[in-house]
Amino acid sequence: QVEVVESGGGVVQAGGSLRLSCSASGSIYGFNVMSWYRQYPGKEREPVGTSLPSGNANVEIALRGRFSITRDSAKNTITLHMNNLKPEDTATYLCVVTTRGGEAHWGQGTQVTVSL
Repeated sequence: QVEVVESGGGVVQAGGSLRLSCSASGSIYGFNVMSWYRQYPGKEREPVGTSLPSGNANVEIALRGRFSITRDSAKNTITLHMNNLKPEDTATYLCVVTTRGGEAHWGQGTQVTVSL
């Protein structure tokens, strides 16, 4: 059993910053890929970025320069750092942990709202 919990969402003014955290617990044995997605109402989830077991992270090209991902492997936690937020960043942000066995475990998501 794996539990994935996101936190840190909220309301922020355009140009502001937020940090979202994703923590995994349960049958986690390390070497897990942890990723962020976001979802707009009525739309499919779209990738934001991925943290690899090595600690390296890849962020979608369109978000680079504003978004970054860091990882604390000892705590099975990744953090999405979002700067210079724009109204179009308003979405539900979800974290997914993919285990070595290929199982994907999704969190419930956290809402980010960017106001003008």
